[in-house]
Amino acid sequence: MEKKYNIAIIFGGCSSEYGVSLKSAYSVIKALDRKRYFPLMTGISMDGDWFYFNGDIEKIKNDTWLNEKDCVPAALSPDRKRHELLLLKETGVEAFKVDAVFPVLHGRNGEDGTVQGLVELAGIPLVGCGTLSSALCMDKDRAHKMAAAAGVRVPMAMVIEKNGKKKEVKDFAGKIGYPLYVKPVKAGSSYGVSRVLLEEELEEAVNIAFQYDNQVIVEENIEGFEAGCAVLGNETLITGEVDEIELSGGFFDFTEKYTLKSSAIHVPARISRETAEEIKETAKRIYKALGCRGFARVDMFLTPAGEIVFNEVNTIPGFTEHSRYPGMMRTAGYSFENVLEKIIELALRQ
Repeated sequence: MEKKYNIAIIFGGCSSEYGVSLKSAYSVIKALDRKRYFPLMTGISMDGDWFYFNGDIEKIKNDTWLNEKDCVPAALSPDRKRHELLLLKETGVEAFKVDAVFPVLHGRNGEDGTVQGLVELAGIPLVGCGTLSSALCMDKDRAHKMAAAAGVRVPMAMVIEKNGKKKEVKDFAGKIGYPLYVKPVKAGSSYGVSRVLLEEELEEAVNIAFQYDNQVIVEENIEGFEAGCAVLGNETLITGEVDEIELSGGFFDFTEKYTLKSSAIHVPARISRETAEEIKETAKRIYKALGCRGFARVDMFLTPAGEIVFNEVNTIPGFTEHSRYPGMMRTAGYSFENVLEKIIELALRQ
């Protein structure tokens, strides 16, 4: 009889992307092959409290999961010999064996190496990127430096601290020209990101970005469109088909990412086969340079001249059936269920 594995699926999180995580986790849990995997649904509240959830998964989708009936306070055992999720009941501690941990978390305190470090400390197989690569990819400045060292073009950028001199920021903005982008160095889902058209908008954009991180990056605008590439694997890598973000105006902000009100995603991208292959090979190079494992989505720009410019890596991209990563893999012939099985098996073979 084939072994059934206990997979701790962690969702929610003390992050501005809490709601996005709930949608991704719902889709993952719903699609998981119950004959092979048993999901240990582990929710983190916005306050950072951990719970084992044993209710209807629809409650995760509509954010009613956190209640006394369905939840028990929980924690991962740090004992490397045990590999357990501890249920902290009033009557005592109960333990579930954990074969692998799948963090379905987005943004800070989940995608940035924090939870990954906890799992690796506990010695439990981890689905997806490890501590170092997760932290590097979340940090736009350091990720760009690593990609540049690997021979990939990156946008001109300047990082500023909260006590940074305003004149230096304005001087740099004047050097790279408008429009430009102001972003938190460590944040996802375009939270705190502004497209700045005029100098008088710059200071406010910087202040908005500082609401999400203690460092802000001012970055040149790259003409062209964003192209993404789903990468899966450890040593041997496979890719999905390249996708293309078509914008009618502005940029691919939070609203556009999750509603597509005035934009469209084309999979495969409307580019030549040769260009698509070049983007895939560049994505693999970036993936390896940043030490990624398991899976990640590498986002780049393709300029009108056909030059590929690195944007960012999402180590835990959106994971609903309609998200970009599953969409790219599906177009390449891998179903959502098949992708989940592949990335979990990569962890179990560690």
